[in-house]
Amino acid sequence: MPEQQNIEYKQSWHDDYLKWVCGFANAVGGTIYIGKDDSGKVVHLKDFQILMEILPNKIRDLLGIVCDVNLLEEEQCKYIEIKVNPYTVPVSLRGRYYYRSGSTKLELTGVELNEFLLKKAGRTWDDVIEEGATIADIDEKSLFQFVKDGHESGRMPETIGLSTFELLDKLRLLNDGKIKRAALILFGKDPNRFYPNIQVKIGRFGKDSSDLRFHEVVEGNLVTLLIEVETQLNYKFLTQKIDFKGFHRIETGEYPVAALREMLLNALVHRTYMGSSVQIRVFDHKFSIWNEGTLPIGLGLESLKIEHSSRPRNPKIADACFKAGYIDTWGRGTLKIINTCKEAQLPEPEIIEKDGGVQVTIFKDSTGGQIGGAIGGVIGGVIGGAIGVLTERQKDVLGLIISNNRITYKEIVEKLSINESAVADHIKALKDKGVIKRAGKTRGQWLILIKNK
Repeated sequence: MPEQQNIEYKQSWHDDYLKWVCGFANAVGGTIYIGKDDSGKVVHLKDFQILMEILPNKIRDLLGIVCDVNLLEEEQCKYIEIKVNPYTVPVSLRGRYYYRSGSTKLELTGVELNEFLLKKAGRTWDDVIEEGATIADIDEKSLFQFVKDGHESGRMPETIGLSTFELLDKLRLLNDGKIKRAALILFGKDPNRFYPNIQVKIGRFGKDSSDLRFHEVVEGNLVTLLIEVETQLNYKFLTQKIDFKGFHRIETGEYPVAALREMLLNALVHRTYMGSSVQIRVFDHKFSIWNEGTLPIGLGLESLKIEHSSRPRNPKIADACFKAGYIDTWGRGTLKIINTCKEAQLPEPEIIEKDGGVQVTIFKDSTGGQIGGAIGGVIGGVIGGAIGVLTERQKDVLGLIISNNRITYKEIVEKLSINESAVADHIKALKDKGVIKRAGKTRGQWLILIKNK
């Protein structure tokens, strides 16, 4: 059996492996085999007698836990099994905390350590009382807007005649009459007075992230940010496609409004509030939102593209936003973004972990619909089997070539806001898959190769 989340193989013992024991104890438990190679084959442990005597005591003395240490034999070769149970209290090794995630050992520090210790105590960051806050720090206008939104959604409990204090208590945002952090994030007059970077930075960029054209910083509580960020995007950062039907002027956004709003809500609800501000980057042909805070342990990027359980970092904030009708509580946020873009015939969004956080990027049709039409007609029809194995980015490149069979590498770089080496890789992939080729010399036009299904 290969190594996995709860199994680790070591050919011989080293005290550094106590970190693995610590990691298993802080996660879901696991087993360490001493005397096996990476493939799980027994290699025989010469000092097994000494290890059987010292390991139980060493684990107990340095970690404060008790593990089953068993001597096993296979084909006349001795090896040791250390079975580690999961612990409900945090376990440390010489003052340091480790955690097993997937098949790797992580040392927890900073924000991750703080969240881990709170979780072991049955708490989350947003559920903690802010001792320096009072009811005077709550913005009633934001609170009443929130309640109004909640009543319209049909999820808000009865609030008629309740005071500000009573409303917060009804929303479980008080503890013994004291304000919780979640209340300040949601409705605080000035949440930045208590925590850093309660803001959203918006930048308009040119060809890449080094080409900043202009930017804005929006501060305030979550209710305010939802309103003000949308206003800033509409008036300064996003253009509108304008069409006419009869004598009626019709405006449609560059991107689906539902996708943009879901991206912003995800970033605000799931961010680490003691970290960096939420950052929005607007390019000619793509739009991205980044928030600090990695995915919950055990939830991978691919899981976000399918049905998955909701595991909010800030459950008090998430519960309040559910009551207001801002979000669901079924882990459907990323699915909404993906499906909304699909319905708008836009490329599949990109979701990545980056710089200690999560970034979601949506892409638009860089030729105002021509690419989408060309891809739908040519790719959907004649290329057939080859298109099934293309990535979304390769489809974008192909769409540009279809719309302009003399397009250059530089023009593709500018339109898709990616570097030239990436374009070269995508072009090579299209050539290797027999989708395109050059007609004549290097600067000749592109030919789309037709394949039957």
